[in-house]
Amino acid sequence: MNSEKLKGHILILITNILFAVNMPISKYLLPAHVPPEGLTIMRMAFACVMFWIVSLFTVKEKVPLKDLGMLFVCALCGVGINQGLFIVGLNRSSPVDASIIATAVPIFVLLLAAVILKEPITRKKSFGVFMGVSGGLLLVFSSTHAADSISSLDGDVMMIVSGLMYAIYLVLSKPLSLRYSSVTMMKWMFLFTTLTLVPFTFRHVLDAPAFHRETLDFVELGAIFYVLFGATFLPYLLIPMSLKRIRPTTVSMYNYVQPIVASFIAVMIGQDTFSWQKFLSAILVFTGVYLVTQSKSRADMEKENR
Repeated sequence: MNSEKLKGHILILITNILFAVNMPISKYLLPAHVPPEGLTIMRMAFACVMFWIVSLFTVKEKVPLKDLGMLFVCALCGVGINQGLFIVGLNRSSPVDASIIATAVPIFVLLLAAVILKEPITRKKSFGVFMGVSGGLLLVFSSTHAADSISSLDGDVMMIVSGLMYAIYLVLSKPLSLRYSSVTMMKWMFLFTTLTLVPFTFRHVLDAPAFHRETLDFVELGAIFYVLFGATFLPYLLIPMSLKRIRPTTVSMYNYVQPIVASFIAVMIGQDTFSWQKFLSAILVFTGVYLVTQSKSRADMEKENR
């Protein structure tokens, strides 16, 4: 593995650790502190402002109208619909259901990459995805006793559509990530998303209980800041940087790291205990990631056939 690919793996690993920490923090905020619609537009608007500020200090890249149209589609799939349905769905779904549904993302990406990017579905890649799914499901089903909320069908459907939208985003944005920097892509994507969602969600920010307290709750404010900066701005800065270096299927496989990381965090802070199921889950997930990483890409196969 060359240094650029290794950098891509490190970037997407950091991204999924940030997303993993976000799950319990967002669950804490919803809906007692901030309604899901309010938290969604806060994330979009904060990231939009941050990326445009950062763009003032980076090399300016001209984006033609055709690519702006594709960035608008990516914005709807990867940011607006994906994150909007994720937050609302998480509010209505149980952590167990959310974790199970998340295991479908690499399968979506595998199929979409084959259709859109003409990436081959090799045996090694398929087996790697299967091992990742197995590891994720083993961890989830061994932790079902910890579920503390009731799921609803509409919440689960929202999470499924959210995962599908994220998969579409990963595949469609791959070519764009090779032409533009992360900052250029994200400043336009979050601008499009913010302008689209503001008319429907801004009032929910004004009604948020977190902004109507007589005294400051620093735990509450810290949680909100993490969701805005650590779970939105930073991850979406890193995702295109990783896509520039590794394939969408490989990027999506790191979704399985999220329940593993969340589980180990729970063990470290005393909310859960270590078990052989968790250890085996980690082995399956990281073996699956390794197999997908080692599978041949379309470019590799074309070189062999020359």
